[in-house]
Amino acid sequence: MTTRTTSETSSESRSESRIDSARQFMEGTARVLERRQLEVFLDDAPVGPVLDALRPYRNPDGGFGHALEPDVRCPGSQPSAALTALGVLAEIGATNDPMVTATADWVASVARPDGGVAQVLPSALGHPRTPWMEPNDESSFLTFAIAGRLHQLGVEHPWLDAATAWSWRELESQKEAGGYTVEFALQFLDAVPDPDRAAAAIDRLRPSIRPDGTVPVPGGIEGEHIKPLELSPRPEAPSRALFTPAQIDADLDRLEGEQLDDGGWDFHFLHWMPAQSTEWRGIVTLGALNILREHGRL
Repeated sequence: MTTRTTSETSSESRSESRIDSARQFMEGTARVLERRQLEVFLDDAPVGPVLDALRPYRNPDGGFGHALEPDVRCPGSQPSAALTALGVLAEIGATNDPMVTATADWVASVARPDGGVAQVLPSALGHPRTPWMEPNDESSFLTFAIAGRLHQLGVEHPWLDAATAWSWRELESQKEAGGYTVEFALQFLDAVPDPDRAAAAIDRLRPSIRPDGTVPVPGGIEGEHIKPLELSPRPEAPSRALFTPAQIDADLDRLEGEQLDDGGWDFHFLHWMPAQSTEWRGIVTLGALNILREHGRL
């Protein structure tokens, strides 16, 4: 017979309390989409209700809009919303859902000749959006992340070939990267099926990371930075080569300690309007629980 120690029992009790309070926060605050994802995450619920909650954000052109990504709140399809949708599909393992290929088709329809995609399309004009979500016609770092999600989903698509080539050109030609470029580049490198080339590119990003494992965000709010577990959320990801075990443990302690009295987590960039702030809190709370579980803290 195995005897449980007081420490183990106390840790389990704290974990249960953490989950219960997070569930209360999500039920009282989060969108239906994140609540359905939480049911899959905590209760092994079927993924069908997640797909049902995701579909209303789709547009007839095959893309996603309607503030699926809370920072750009136009009804029209946007690359950031496509990235969010692909993230949902990847997290629940919906690799064969028709929305995966349809989203890739839509991204291809708005891609630039070089294979990249803009951060914001003109359909955002005239609609609420955060200050950094201004339409432009340049290929952006979202290309890294969208390509990474499609690789994670096992997609074969002509645009993915073009986007992968664009990503390699960017990674192997630029001398310095910072801010969210680093985060999205690592999402691509953690998923692209070329491990040796990815490992070399990851190592070239090392100078962008400060001694504490964070990456500063130029132009963000005062002190804004991206944390180790945001840069490398999965324990076995190739990007973990950039971080020491001590840095990851310290960031896990930080993440555990940031659960607020209402049960949720908050985000550390601009709180721009009430709806955006509420929706992001549901997203980051779900993400925090997922990271803690994957690292044995739940």
